[in-house]
Amino acid sequence: MTYVVKEVFPTLQGEGANTGRVAVFCRFSRCNLWSGREEHRPTAICQFCDTDFVGTDGPGGGRFATADALADAVATAWPAGTSRERRLVVCTGGEPLLQLDEEAVEAFHARGFEVAVETNGTLPPPAGLDWVCMSPKAGTELAIRAGDELKLIFPQQGAEPERYVDLEFTHRFIQPMDGPDRTANTEAAIAYCLEHPQWRLSLQTHKLIGIP
Repeated sequence: MTYVVKEVFPTLQGEGANTGRVAVFCRFSRCNLWSGREEHRPTAICQFCDTDFVGTDGPGGGRFATADALADAVATAWPAGTSRERRLVVCTGGEPLLQLDEEAVEAFHARGFEVAVETNGTLPPPAGLDWVCMSPKAGTELAIRAGDELKLIFPQQGAEPERYVDLEFTHRFIQPMDGPDRTANTEAAIAYCLEHPQWRLSLQTHKLIGIP
């Protein structure tokens, strides 16, 4: 298959359990919950997404005809002079599971990468992933019910934390929804975590320190 990718870039993971870890982000184009175009936002299943995943015009983006070509692009993006030990690629989007397949996972592994995915959980994952982070959205049916990290954007009407108590995830995070109500959402997330200590607070630290 041809992999359509918005951007490939090195950074530090800004959210969740791997916060602060060096990673290459591979942002796939397209999502099954929103077209990515503002004129479609009012009718989208997910109306609060803050990510540009349309097209292939980002740094390192493009169309990759093979899994090896995609994996080579990710390996090239790994910061020069940085140790090749514990290399991490974070496959995100959009919705990466529209495109990420077992062949690509194997190609990343062949180049020494651990493979993480950030998904809305509505599609089944390929075999071989090293880290599954799921961020469920209201109004969707989950195809993933277990993994490494559950990251719930908060608050969401119809996606309250209580709905996910039966899912089997090692880590559970509440992350304040960005936007004009971010301060109030952060206060509400803090209060919820204090009352429900099985949940931890996740902040978008990359935005706080000004990195991609």
